[in-house]
Amino acid sequence: MADDLFSNISFRESTARNRVMVSPMCQYSCTEDGLATDWHRVHLGSRATGGAGIVMTEATAVEPRGRISPNDLGIWSDEHADALEPVARFIRERGSVPAIQLAHAGRKASKSRPWEGSTPLQPDEGGWETVAPSADTWPYDAEPPEIREMTKDDIGTVVDAFATAAEYSLDAGFEIAEVHAAHGYLLHEFLSPVANHREDEYGGRFENRIRIVREVTETVREIWPDDKPVFVRISATDWLPERDSWTVSDSVRLADRLSDVADLIDVSAGGLHPDQRIPSSGPNYQVPYAERIREQTDLPVGAVGGISEPAQADALIRNERADLAIVGREHLRDPYFTLHAAEALGAEDRIEWPQQYRRAV
Repeated sequence: MADDLFSNISFRESTARNRVMVSPMCQYSCTEDGLATDWHRVHLGSRATGGAGIVMTEATAVEPRGRISPNDLGIWSDEHADALEPVARFIRERGSVPAIQLAHAGRKASKSRPWEGSTPLQPDEGGWETVAPSADTWPYDAEPPEIREMTKDDIGTVVDAFATAAEYSLDAGFEIAEVHAAHGYLLHEFLSPVANHREDEYGGRFENRIRIVREVTETVREIWPDDKPVFVRISATDWLPERDSWTVSDSVRLADRLSDVADLIDVSAGGLHPDQRIPSSGPNYQVPYAERIREQTDLPVGAVGGISEPAQADALIRNERADLAIVGREHLRDPYFTLHAAEALGAEDRIEWPQQYRRAV
């Protein structure tokens, strides 16, 4: 019998009750020291109550300068782990697998929240110096934050920060750790020749540019228990076809290089440069990238991009285009997407509404 949206799926010893994952979505709602708030408890807890198999936090910075904005989530101390522990615990109590995305914003750090303009912040405005593989700032219309090309010591510090963040994430009770190497943030910046102009062992040829992603993933894998999975999110393409850039073929090669340390590739796209040319934004517009990686490597994949309908998500699994349907914006519109999908697909017997809500259905 073919798998479908409501088939469970196991990664190592962690089993999700269905193939729906809540995509990591920044909320910009922390205290200014990166601590989770009641917003995160309700936001993530509601999606677990809504039936998703895996509920993943937003991009969670592994060090203060790795935040996108001063209000981004962080995981670099006991205090941060303590703030996230009730979130992970409630997700698990509701039957979902708690997951955390570990991230560093690189040159896209130090800016205001989207509803405040996403403008670069200077030190006297609460901003900070950013770091990147090369000292090329994000092409803002306004004056960018100060940027510094990373030394090898800086790179070692960041790799260590991911390891420490993984330890704190375990303390907080998360089962899945995801390494964020997508959307133009630090690790993606190293991958792409558009942002990486280094001439040392972290720049130039393909194997050098992927080195830090490999090192970070290996480090997280060493910290993470053998029975718990590690995912990696990538941008499959820079969407910059007219210049030397990161391509889907590169992503297939990277996934192959990560096959011994990663349990799933979470396949997104873009985010490296505002000149990107997105071919479409319709339903399933990024799914072919995930499908190609799945076909050409031995790794499971998660698909993203315009997934909003139950039958659409179910077809991705039934047709073996992806192993997880990773749903973002639709989960903002409908925290109970998975429960509503069960009704739409005639699968009510495979997932139950919470006892507290059953009189409504």
